[in-house]
Amino acid sequence: MNISDIAVNEIISNALKEDMGTGDITTNATISEGAMAKGRFIAKEDGIICGLWVCQRVFETLDKNAKFTALKKEGEAAKNGETIAEISGSAKNLLTAERTALNLLQKMSGIATKTAAAVAQISGAKAKIADTRKTTPGLRLLEKYAVLAGGGTNHRFNLSDGILIKDNHIAAAGSIAAAVGLAKANAPHTLKIEVECETLADVKEALDAGADIIMLDNMTNADMKKAVELIGGRAIVEASGNMGDKDLLEAAMTGVDIISVGALTHSAKNLDISLKLRVE
Repeated sequence: MNISDIAVNEIISNALKEDMGTGDITTNATISEGAMAKGRFIAKEDGIICGLWVCQRVFETLDKNAKFTALKKEGEAAKNGETIAEISGSAKNLLTAERTALNLLQKMSGIATKTAAAVAQISGAKAKIADTRKTTPGLRLLEKYAVLAGGGTNHRFNLSDGILIKDNHIAAAGSIAAAVGLAKANAPHTLKIEVECETLADVKEALDAGADIIMLDNMTNADMKKAVELIGGRAIVEASGNMGDKDLLEAAMTGVDIISVGALTHSAKNLDISLKLRVE
């Protein structure tokens, strides 16, 4: 996944502006101008580390001379109590950047950890775990990167990435067949067409209309297995709908190709990571 430096820098800039306001009053009042500091980032629980390079860039945004050393690779596991990175630089700048850096690092590591757990649940099955667009506004790029670091795959990044005909599109068009027909007539031929289906009858209609991907929305495992048999390899099959609350292995064993889990991003708990600084 290629991440634009401009996009990441904009995320960091906005996050720092939000946190700093007109300035870090506490740090400015208590820390001398020339003071230097060193610090260690410590994992306070087991998890998958993601976003160290983003964390580094936060500090470098305020202090270009800050020295950051990552002791873990992206997507690598860390144990409770383990030092995952070290930082040194201006004490004032490190203290001011601390919360923004930790917020992003903890969020990305939490998503990577939740994703890795989901991937592990279906180990040995052909299905892949994918994210959704249920992301934090403004942070989608980093959150989807974190899914990849945890071993998952990415669904659409935005509405221009692919055609996904859902229930409201179908209602507006009049039927699945009508919606697919309109998509074929009006959208670029290079884009695949995915259709959300709630029943086996929907699946048959979508197949007959020429859908490339069939999304099985909130179906039982028994119905998903029947749908996979009905589709018979003529389309990619995606399981969706509150999958974070379901047994992912049982869903995978129905034969679906993709299991999309919105909870990877919208319900991931931040990984507990602390920064311990020592002013010199």
